[in-house]
Formats: sequence, structure tokens, C-alpha cells
Amino acid sequence: MRDVELLMPAGNLEKLEYAVRYGANAVYLGVVDFSLRAMRKGSLITMDNLKQAVDLAHSLGAKAYVTINIFAFNNDIKQLEACIDRFKDAKPDAFIISDYGIFNLIRKRIPEVPIHVSTQTNTLNYESVKFWRDLGATRVILARELPIADIAEIRKQVPDVELESFIHGAQCVSFSGRCLLSDYFSKGERKANHGNCSQPCRWSYKLVEETRPNEYLEINQDDRGSHILSPKDLCLVKQLPQLIDAGIDSFKVEGRTKSLYYVSAVAKAYRQAIDEVLKNPSADLDKYFLELQKVGNRGYTTGFALGDNNGESYSYDISKGLAGADFLCEFKGDVKDDDFFLVKIKNKMLVGDDVEIITPDEQFVAKVEAVKNEDDENLELGNTNDDVYVKFSQSPKNYKYALVRTVGIKTYN
Repeated sequence: MRDVELLMPAGNLEKLEYAVRYGANAVYLGVVDFSLRAMRKGSLITMDNLKQAVDLAHSLGAKAYVTINIFAFNNDIKQLEACIDRFKDAKPDAFIISDYGIFNLIRKRIPEVPIHVSTQTNTLNYESVKFWRDLGATRVILARELPIADIAEIRKQVPDVELESFIHGAQCVSFSGRCLLSDYFSKGERKANHGNCSQPCRWSYKLVEETRPNEYLEINQDDRGSHILSPKDLCLVKQLPQLIDAGIDSFKVEGRTKSLYYVSAVAKAYRQAIDEVLKNPSADLDKYFLELQKVGNRGYTTGFALGDNNGESYSYDISKGLAGADFLCEFKGDVKDDDFFLVKIKNKMLVGDDVEIITPDEQFVAKVEAVKNEDDENLELGNTNDDVYVKFSQSPKNYKYALVRTVGIKTYN
């Protein structure tokens, strides 16, 4: 049975480690100023810790791909040239590139590192894949707009190049993410294709008629507004057998500003689903779809994969991802007598609550039996952002990477 890669986002070193611990074979890293996934606050992958991030992935047995997928202006090329030796020293397993100039520069200056062609290039057909292969690319990340039948045709026509496809996560209203909405709305300050998109497709819009400039009309009746540009999130876990059969080598999860919990829970669900499909192509995958409802999403769609993308693929009433389960706390690695574990509270957790504990190897429901502060005083609850000690009715065997969430799946009206 051939290998199938699960490729997860790694926004910082902690997320990188959790992504791999929870099942990723590979991670992709966005570096500030050169990536579409680069935010400018919080914990980031930068030129200063890039090599550390790649080394961490390798130490865990995973591959690390570095994204340099902006559309580059002259100043970007000059900046990249100044950093090129640091990219080379990091020794990633591949660079993910969309710009022809960056492709040319990397190929000449770091020829030993493979190049993966970004989805931003809108690769939709086998002749385009052949073009990138002939230029020296070892992998092509296909456009999200491709139905599975077309992917199978590409694999048939071009068997000697790796194919990667997005399988889960937020989608962009534009063609393969090449959007200028943010550029216009921010007057050029928030450039989507320089990693700083303000996501105006998620905003609420009203209709204005030309001769009635002060009358703002709802396009549909909903107290949350009209999110006419906002696609639902992609979820293709139930289409894994067809995608594997079509010849995909790597399944990629979208990862802009995703949380530690999101990365871990999604990696766990897809790792288990992929492994089960490889053993039994007719496996029932509904349980994994239910698991994926426990992380933030705007409703799920199969997008273009089945060739029937339509109005049902858009979320007209949800602009922010809503999770079916609340992330309650993260284990911090310290334990007191009587199995009191130090945790960081993410959402309020009360004594007596039933909770679900997940680790890379376990998943079970337990009860919160007691909560204490660092002075060993009993508390009724743990408040958001508190560091407290908690005793559960059942303890995880490997608590270092354990996460806790609410039980079941919430619904939103």
C-alpha cells in the first residue's frame, strides 16, 4: 500500500510539535514577509527560528516545507536575495512557491531542495502539471476548483510528479485564493497575497440601489447580516477513498490563524481516517466527520470535489467559525500528588463537569473531580487563562500533549 501524506500547518513551534504528535507526516511553515500565512503578532516562525522549526520537525520524524508563496515585487526579490543563505541553512524538505521569479531564484541558489508549486498558480490541467514538472518542480499543489475526476485524469497523464490537494479548512471566495478584496478595502495596507488578508469575504453586506443611496437593503432576512461572499469550510474526510484512488500523494489542511486545539484535533481525525481507509477502502467515515464538527467551522462543504459546487457551498449566516465543542484546557506537564495536573484554562471549567480528553493515542470522557490553585486551595472552577491544578476521574497515560474539550457537539440556531 502506497504512503499518503497528511500535511498540517505549523504557525509556531508548539503547533508544529502538536501537529506531528497528533498524526501529521509533514508540516508547512510560513515565514513573515514571504508567506500568505504570516501574521505579525504572537508567536511566529521567523528567519531567526526557521532552522529550529525545521530541525524540530525532523527530530520528530516529519518533513518540513517552507512557504515562500507571495506574489513578489522587486523589493521582495531583493529581500529574499538577502535572506537566501538562511533559507538554505535551514535545510527544509521543500519550498512551496507560486511566483515565477522566486521559483527561478530558488532553483538557481538552492538547487538541492525540491520545489513544490503552490495552489496559487491555479493549476487545473495535466499540461500545466507537465509544465511545472519540466521546470524542475517535484510536486504540484492542485487548485481547489478541481473535481476528483479531473485529478484522476491528471494523475493518469502525469504519473511522475507528486500531487497535493487541500482536503480541509477555510476557503477563499476568489479563484485559488488570488483575491484583491482586502487590498481595495484597506487601501493597499492589508494585501491578501502578501500574507495580511483582512478577510472581507467574511463581512456582512447589504444592497444599495443607485437612486436610493441611504437605503440599505437586506439581501436575505437574517439578523446576522448577509455574508454573500463567504464560502463554507472544505471537509473531504468522507471522500478520502476517491481521492486516494485518484492518485493524491499529500492531503493538506488549510491553516491560517488556526489554534493549537484545531491543529491537534483535525490532525488526529484525518490521521485515523486515512489509516483506516488504507486498510479498508469501504470503511464508514461518518464518525470522523462528526469529530471534525467539534472544531471551528462555518459549516462544511465538499466544494468542487464532486463537480456540483453551488449556492449550498456558501455560508450566508456565519462569518466566524463556530466550534461544536469548546476547548477547555491544555495540560502543561506538571503533576502534583493524587493526580492533580497543571492545566492552562482556555474556557471556564467547573468541578463536576463531564469533559472529553484527547491525546495523540487516547480519547475518553472523564469528570472534573477537583480544582486547586497553586496554594493548594480548593476552587469551584477554573477561569479562562488561569493556571490551575485539576483532578480528573480518569487520567491520560501520556498527559504531556493532552487537551480537554466539552462533550458532544453543540448546535447553533
